[in-house]
Amino acid sequence: MHKYILGRILALIPTLLGVSFIIFSLLYLTPGDAATARLGTSAPKEAIEAYREELGLNDPFLVQYGRYMKGLVQGDLGKSYISQRSVGQELMKVFPATIQLTLFSLGVALIFGILFGVISAVYKNSVLDYIASFLGMVGLSMPIFWSGILFILLFSVRLGWLPSSGFGSLDHLILPGFALGFQSMAVIMRQTRSSMLEVLSQDYIRTAQAKGLKDWVVILVHALKNAMIPVLTTAGLLTGSLLGGSVLTETIFSIPGLGRLMVNSISARDYPLILGGVLLIALTYSLISLFVDILYSWIDPKIRSQYQ
Repeated sequence: MHKYILGRILALIPTLLGVSFIIFSLLYLTPGDAATARLGTSAPKEAIEAYREELGLNDPFLVQYGRYMKGLVQGDLGKSYISQRSVGQELMKVFPATIQLTLFSLGVALIFGILFGVISAVYKNSVLDYIASFLGMVGLSMPIFWSGILFILLFSVRLGWLPSSGFGSLDHLILPGFALGFQSMAVIMRQTRSSMLEVLSQDYIRTAQAKGLKDWVVILVHALKNAMIPVLTTAGLLTGSLLGGSVLTETIFSIPGLGRLMVNSISARDYPLILGGVLLIALTYSLISLFVDILYSWIDPKIRSQYQ
C-alpha cells in the first residue's frame, strides 16, 4: 500500500508538468496583451513595448516556458503583473476561502445526496422516492449561476435570512455552499440510489434480513457500506467540478477566493496568477483523488489486499 501511495505521489509530477505546458501554451496563443492591459490602451507604444521587454513577453515561446519552469522547480511561481507581489503569496491569501467553500459544498452534496439516495432506494416507487427523484432532476437541470441567483433572491432578498455576499462566518457559507453543491448533491443521490438498489437485491442482504437483524442495521451496516465505493468515485470526480464551479460561485456571492482572483486575473491578462491558480487547482484535485483511492482500501478489504 505504501508503494502504491508513493507511486501515485510521484505520478503528480508529470501530471502537473502536462497541465503547466497546456495552460502556458493556451495563454501564449490567447489574443490580448498583458502590457496593454496593465498600462492601458492610451499608453504610448514605446512604453508598452518597453514593458513587454521587461516582462520577457517578446521572447520565443520555449524561452518563456523554460524560464517559467526553472522558477517553478525552485518553488517560485513568479510575480503578479498587476500587484508585483509573489504569486504564491497571492494564492495562499485567497485559497483558504475556496477550500472552505469547496469542502462545505462537498459536505452538503454528500450528506443530503446519500440521505436522499438511501431513502429513495429503501422506499422504491413510493411518494418519498418520487420527491427525491424530482429534487435530483431539478438539481441536475439548474446551472450553478442560476441556482445561486435564485437562492439570493429567495433567502436573502425575499426572506432576509442569510447574507447575499461577503465571507467570514458560517452564515456567509450557507447560500454559496448549497448553490455550489446542489447539482453535485443530485448526482450523488442518483448514484447512491442506483448502488443501494443493486446491493439490496443481493443474497447476503436477504440472509441478514432472515437472521432477524433490524432494518436499520441491514441498511446502514451491510448495504450502505458496500454501496459506497461507486459513490466515493463519483464524489472524487465531483470535487474537481466544485473547484471549477467556485469561479462562478465566488463571483456571484463576492467571496474573496481563488475563483474570483482568477476571474480578475484573466481580465487583466495576469498570466503568472492564472498559471499558478490552475496548477494549485490541479494539485488539489490530484491529492483528493489519491485520498479517495486510499478510502477505497479502507472500505473494501478486497481492494486493500491488492496493494499488500
